[in-house]
Amino acid sequence: MALVTTKEMFQKAYEGGYAIGAFNVNNMEIIQGITEAAKEENAPVILQVSAGARKYAKHNYLVKLVEAAVLETDLPIALHLDHGEDFEICKACIDGGFTSVMIDGSKHSFEDNIALTKKVVDYAHERGVVVEGELGQLAGIEDDVNVSEEDASFTKPEEVEEFVARTGVDSLAIAIGTSHGAFKFKPGQKPELRFDILEEIQRRLPNFPIVLHGASSVSQEYVNIIAQNGGKLDDAIGIPEDMLRKAASMAVCKINIDSDLRLAFTAGVREHLMNNPAHFDPRQYLTQGREYIKALVKHKIVNVLGCSGAASK
Repeated sequence: MALVTTKEMFQKAYEGGYAIGAFNVNNMEIIQGITEAAKEENAPVILQVSAGARKYAKHNYLVKLVEAAVLETDLPIALHLDHGEDFEICKACIDGGFTSVMIDGSKHSFEDNIALTKKVVDYAHERGVVVEGELGQLAGIEDDVNVSEEDASFTKPEEVEEFVARTGVDSLAIAIGTSHGAFKFKPGQKPELRFDILEEIQRRLPNFPIVLHGASSVSQEYVNIIAQNGGKLDDAIGIPEDMLRKAASMAVCKINIDSDLRLAFTAGVREHLMNNPAHFDPRQYLTQGREYIKALVKHKIVNVLGCSGAASK
């Protein structure tokens, strides 16, 4: 099986009332942990790469690692660019083997966002690649994405039909209360998703795949492990998983998960090194990080995304 696009994935997800996990990858162990979990759960999966990951691991290394995961698992896997900020990075990923790209023009005016998104869509569609656009801005910090609470804005439902019609995007990322990073909310602030906005967007864009960014739940288990082994993340608060499952049963076909992976991997490595201070073989401590990634992803597939068994449907 070769890398696939998200088009058929999303159609099945919409009809089936589940979402596909879009997991950010940075190295071999993270890719292995994600795809081993997906294989055991027979779940389709999106492996996505940020601009920061491309700088760190290099484009060609990541593409070949993902291609190796396809050979190892024989699963439907899409390779996606997360938060492409301009036409040039989208073009480089399209030309370099990605099957899906996101162009994030949300910081621009509505008209400039449309113009930029359409330019990417035209180039991508000519080459069989699908495109995700974005309306509205999520607060938070993650890699090169840094939006203050003051600059964050919910997606306006009255804009979505025009945006999709004029750009031709294949999916749309919206802002309904999720946030990038592990530190999503102030102490005492209750996480809440604006399902009224999602419902109105679903009404205006029937059968159209919606995407949620910043949807890590920040498992207290991993926060505690890190804290017990020399770290401190006491005020990390994520999105409740029951809210994400509800969104996945509606129009949301893709849920992005990054911070949870970082927490799980770091917890595994920290725990191993604290318990085995004499170990200096990366294969030993990275193995535990990989196993924590695998356990996390299996949990997400079964309890949040609802896509276990969907790879063969």
